[in-house]
Amino acid sequence: MREIGSGRQTGAAFLWWLVGLVAIAGLAAAVWIWAMFSWSYSNGERAGWVQKLSRKGYLCKTWEGEMAMVSLPGSVPEKFFFTVWNDETAAKINAAMGRRVSLYYEEHILLPTSCFGETRHFVKSIKIIEGGEQPLEIPGEARVPGRGEPARLPRLGTSGTPGREPQ
Repeated sequence: MREIGSGRQTGAAFLWWLVGLVAIAGLAAAVWIWAMFSWSYSNGERAGWVQKLSRKGYLCKTWEGEMAMVSLPGSVPEKFFFTVWNDETAAKINAAMGRRVSLYYEEHILLPTSCFGETRHFVKSIKIIEGGEQPLEIPGEARVPGRGEPARLPRLGTSGTPGREPQ
């Protein structure tokens, strides 16, 4: 014989079981995110010229940037995309825009969403490289002027080579 109200207790037990399952899943997700932020897959430094730094995101605002790294004069620069969480570090990077810098970063993998940043590379600090006001000069190319210096383009001779006139 079935008791009156026994269906309610089964429903309440199922509800508590469901609440417990959601709580365990939330706790597991929190532990996973904490572990991924506490442990870095790799870390290091990259040097180059910061080209862009902007604050992005609708809900989770992060600083996203891009740095051009040139290994040899005349080679195509490689771009390094990075994320900055600390506003103080972002202000230092903004102040050093256009100068050669070295960025110390940590790479965190397996983060669940892009809310933590658009890249896996999180910049922790910046060093300005002395004497790094501009990229190395490439023969025949316009060089990047320093601060307050007017841009000067190479003069083309009739031969089409910068600065050379036909003999």
